[in-house]
Amino acid sequence: MARNVLKKTSQTETSAARLTRNKRGDLKITLISLHGLIRGHDCELGRDADTGGQVKYVLELARELAAHSHVGEVELLTRQIIDPKVDDDYAQVEEQLSENAKIVRIPFGPKRYLRKESLWPYLELFIDQTLQHFRRTGLPDIIHGHYADAGAAGAQLARLLHIPYVFTGHSLGRVKRQRLSLGKEDHQAVERLESKYKFTSRIEAEELALETASMVVTSTNQEVQQQYELYDHYQPARMEVIPPGVDLTNFSPAAKDWTTPKIAADLNCFLQEPDKPMILTMARPDERKNLEMLVRVYGESEQLQELANLVLVMGTRDDLRDLPKAQRRIINHVLYLIDRYNLYGKVAYPKTHKPDDVPELYRLATSLKGVFINPALTEPFGLTLLEAGATGLPIVATNDGGPRDIIANCKNGLLVDPLDKSAIEHALLRTLTEPEQWAEWSDNGIKGTREHYSWNNHAERYLRDLDDILEHSPAPVLADLAEKSSTRRLPEFDRLIITDLDNTLTGDDEALKEFVELIRENDHIGFGIATGRRLDSAMELIKELGLPQPDLIDTDAGTQLHYGENLTPDLSWRKSIDYAWKPQQIRDVLDMQPGLYPQIEEHQSEFKISYEIDTSVSPSITTIKKILREAGLRAKVIMSLGMYLDIIPVRGGSDLSMRHVLWKWGFAPEHVLVSGDSGNDAGMLLGRTLGVVVGNHSEELERLRNRPRVYFAEASHAAGILEGIRYYNFLDKITIPNDRIE
Repeated sequence: MARNVLKKTSQTETSAARLTRNKRGDLKITLISLHGLIRGHDCELGRDADTGGQVKYVLELARELAAHSHVGEVELLTRQIIDPKVDDDYAQVEEQLSENAKIVRIPFGPKRYLRKESLWPYLELFIDQTLQHFRRTGLPDIIHGHYADAGAAGAQLARLLHIPYVFTGHSLGRVKRQRLSLGKEDHQAVERLESKYKFTSRIEAEELALETASMVVTSTNQEVQQQYELYDHYQPARMEVIPPGVDLTNFSPAAKDWTTPKIAADLNCFLQEPDKPMILTMARPDERKNLEMLVRVYGESEQLQELANLVLVMGTRDDLRDLPKAQRRIINHVLYLIDRYNLYGKVAYPKTHKPDDVPELYRLATSLKGVFINPALTEPFGLTLLEAGATGLPIVATNDGGPRDIIANCKNGLLVDPLDKSAIEHALLRTLTEPEQWAEWSDNGIKGTREHYSWNNHAERYLRDLDDILEHSPAPVLADLAEKSSTRRLPEFDRLIITDLDNTLTGDDEALKEFVELIRENDHIGFGIATGRRLDSAMELIKELGLPQPDLIDTDAGTQLHYGENLTPDLSWRKSIDYAWKPQQIRDVLDMQPGLYPQIEEHQSEFKISYEIDTSVSPSITTIKKILREAGLRAKVIMSLGMYLDIIPVRGGSDLSMRHVLWKWGFAPEHVLVSGDSGNDAGMLLGRTLGVVVGNHSEELERLRNRPRVYFAEASHAAGILEGIRYYNFLDKITIPNDRIE
């Protein structure tokens, strides 16, 4: 489906060099997955409750793709973690997965382990670190982001480098928020969910990834039709349903000489009648996993208690008090329910288990004619269901997401509404009391999982689609620049100050004079301007203020780049900036919106549409983005000073223009100090550059407070820039007091 549309909508220029490279088997694929713990030798599941299946999926995808003759290299980029609470392996910079696949751990943000919801402030640092990695190792042919955070970071890298992008969302923010909000209508409950899960950041990241992606890989048709449909950038033509592969090597039915595993003894400590059939569930303690509902169903059903034991494998723990608060709360609730229903002797909840115990647990449950249940509120993947099915254990699963396709393909169990107690009870009773049906589901699971969920089939489909995307994509504009940049540098200086004009440099004549003298007296410092003004207007003000001729000038809200005395245009930047840019259609949509008034002609430019906005009557910025997305228009929306609105191309903006300059000229971000006062400066202030927000900044920049490498000066205007220069000791041996890497 997506391939035909791509042929119609993508640029049709073909890179002969890239196709030749691919036919040689040199395709380089970069996968990105930032959260959870990723370790290659034991496929350890992530610490975050809804990422375990995703972590394992990405590891196995990397291995399988790398084994294909068409592929030369697969790298999996993740986060380096240096923390005594986790294994030293997670601090390794590189770890080989197979001959042509490896994990590369990128250091960014604090060294310690962080939950995925805490990664958002550091994504720009990851982007800059990854650019340095690509400079050392070469550009990939495809970037594939997994989950929301890596989805956003991968999309930004793809936009900057003009590399085709693939996205897999796994667990989607809008779906999770919708499920967790059921029955929680009060404002405080909604705020608590936002505080915990950072849904606003997560959903906007997913929108960015969907907008950028040439292909969205999904596991099921239900994801396409009911989950992604909730997003503004819903483009079903770009979505490919490729059932996930699963390594089922260790998940097979019990052999004839199989003996009761050691883990059985751990369960028997809990159970009065350990030979009863087993209702088995395996999930980390997380609200989304709906474990409390399962205990309630079992506790309120005399028939289930008579027929079977309940076994809850809820991750591993040495001390309950050491678990994250959310996980501890779930386990405490489960223990409370066991006590409330007096289920002692009927429910097992072992503290620990080893990876090798998992297939044995499935075999043990199968030998007892039991059932595996996944009662999650939402389940995008369903790894445990496939593992259980491959071992011969019938399944009962939520009717949301991956399980729908698994049971449709394998015909090895029943779907249930995870909020319907009676439906869950009925499905479990039917599985436990109908031996002929149990046997049929057992056989079907063993055969169906291997037929429909092999990694070879997944990789073949995946690579076929990548070939089509690459065939209809031009070569990256910056590919040649990466090779040349080692010998090209901005002229005669080793550090660079880039600042906004209006209200940043201007506003304090004495401080401005001191700043100008500083630039003139330090030949080793380059001088750049980044402004929302047009080039002609900016040069007029520069002359009026008596500023030195900038070495670099970035105008029109990050859409035009010029260098040196002759204002030489950056042709590689210009070549890419008009991607998906439809200015007249944007004007047609936005001119009719209330409270949006086009600015005068001198504030408009080829790649910038500017409005004054009356926020008392206009749509919100979020709504404006939604309006453009629903009209099929791809653009960035930038608010400044609470009253100015700029619409620019998706590949524009000070964030991308600054990174383009640094990539092109091989300049270290740590040697670049950037300063601004308003919303259109936000992009360049984030990342590995040294940011300075002047004291007279607008409210839009408050969201950057406490971000790493962003200094909020007390002084205003040019005096604030001078304060930032002193803060970073920028004229001498640069220091970065606000790096926040501990």
